[in-house]
Amino acid sequence: MDQLETFKKQWQDREQDLPKLSYDSIYKMLLKKSSSIVKWIFLISIAELLFWISLNFLMPESQKAIVNDMGIGNVVFYSNIFHFIIFGIFIVYFYKNYQSIQVTDNTKSLMSSILKTRKTVRYFVFYNVGMFILSSILLNVFFYNRSDQLYEVMDFAAKGVPQDSFASVFIISQIIAGVVFVAILILFYWLIYGILLKRLKRNYKELKKMEM
Repeated sequence: MDQLETFKKQWQDREQDLPKLSYDSIYKMLLKKSSSIVKWIFLISIAELLFWISLNFLMPESQKAIVNDMGIGNVVFYSNIFHFIIFGIFIVYFYKNYQSIQVTDNTKSLMSSILKTRKTVRYFVFYNVGMFILSSILLNVFFYNRSDQLYEVMDFAAKGVPQDSFASVFIISQIIAGVVFVAILILFYWLIYGILLKRLKRNYKELKKMEM
C-alpha cells in the first residue's frame, strides 16, 4: 500500500511538471523563431540599403549631367544623404529589436518586442514609400515648371520632339513610371517584410494564448 501511494505521488508530481515543460518548450521555440525573423528583417534592410546606394553609383553619366545642368545636383545629392541616414537609423532600430528579443526571458517581454518590431517595420515601409512619392512629386513639379530648360538640356529638338507638347508628354510619362515603380516597391515590401510580419503576428498570437 505504501508503495502504491508512493507511485501515485510520483505520478502526480510528474503530471504537475508536464504543463511547465510544455510551456517552456513552446516559449523557447517561439523565441527562437521570432529571433530568427527579426534577424532576417535586419539583414534584408542592410541589403536593401546597399542596393539603393549602389544604384546611385551605377547611374549613367548622362542622367547625372542632366541633373547638374538643371541646377539641382547638390539638392539631389544631399537629399540622398539625408535619406540614407534615416534608412540607417531604421537599421539601428532593427538591430536593437533583434538584441532585445535575444535577451528576453519571459512571454510578456517577447510579446512586447514583437509588437515593437512590427511597428518599426511599418514605419520603415511607410517612410520609404512616402519618401519616394514626395520626392517624385517635387522633382516632377520642378521639371514641369522648367520644361523649356529641360527641353534644351535633353536636346529634344535634335530628336524631333515638338516643344509645345513636350511638357505634357513628359509629365504624363513620369507619372506612369512613378506609379509603376511605387507598385513594384509596395509589392516588394508586401512579399518580403509582409510575410515576415505575418509570421511574427502568428508567434504573437501563440504567446497570447499561453498567457491566458
